[in-house]
Amino acid sequence: MLNPRQIEAFRTVIVTGGVTAAARALHITQPAVTRLIHDLQYALGLKLFERRGTRLVPTNEALSLYREVERQFVGLDRIQSAARNLREGLSGSLRVAALPTFNVGFLPRLVGHYLTEKPGLELALYGSISSQVVDWVTTGFCDLGFAQYPLDFPNIDVELLPPVPSVAVLPEGHRLAAKSILEPADFIDEPFVSLEQTTQLRYRIDALFQAARVTRQTRVETPLSMIACSLVAAGAGVSIVDPYTAAEYSGRGIVVRPFRPAILYDIGVVWSSGRFRSALALGLVEKVRAAIAQLAIEAEAAQA
Repeated sequence: MLNPRQIEAFRTVIVTGGVTAAARALHITQPAVTRLIHDLQYALGLKLFERRGTRLVPTNEALSLYREVERQFVGLDRIQSAARNLREGLSGSLRVAALPTFNVGFLPRLVGHYLTEKPGLELALYGSISSQVVDWVTTGFCDLGFAQYPLDFPNIDVELLPPVPSVAVLPEGHRLAAKSILEPADFIDEPFVSLEQTTQLRYRIDALFQAARVTRQTRVETPLSMIACSLVAAGAGVSIVDPYTAAEYSGRGIVVRPFRPAILYDIGVVWSSGRFRSALALGLVEKVRAAIAQLAIEAEAAQA
């Protein structure tokens, strides 16, 4: 039979990296931790750890099991956190997930400002690809998420935020930096740093250049705009990326220029269908919406 203490010992060994640290965290002896792990392995019929020298290394089965265990512990942590907030008069807690584009700098800045306005707010901010963001929201791990649109997933509601045009990024000193606005023809035979085909933005960029009958020299591909910007700064070529990432790298070896015709970059707010939306969550979304609307206005003015 499983018991909660075995599961807690297993989780703590994974989190702390060893039996000694786990024993300190649980305020029990090392032999007691070892016994709990042994009993859990026996009860499950799984080998969860392998001994390498003096260390216990989790098996693949242990890591898979840990993901399920952590989800349950997160649920318990949220209950404890809610009770503490009620007891101590705090305003609440919020768990937010966002794709890397947003988390490079744009969203953390807004979250920081929001926290100063809500001194009692406890907030956790996570980052991953859009599909993982959706999973975190639908399973209840996060209260809301920001992911790239379109989003074709069940059990979610999506609110589209104001679309903002993508931008061209160039190495400092590049000949095209002399132009105030770039167009497809400017990229003829230019070495190009491309996003991977797994991204929505990549499809839109390729479609536009194909329609304009402009050929680029794709030298390297990457799934992340932040890597693309770093490659551009290193002289690997030019690129077109989302405006949020470009803003973080502007002046760090790259030059940012408007690009037309506009290639819109869409972000949606992800909610779990039918789940309560707290005032704290709605307030953060409105803060994000206002900031993006201002970016859209500035982008339109730059292309005028």
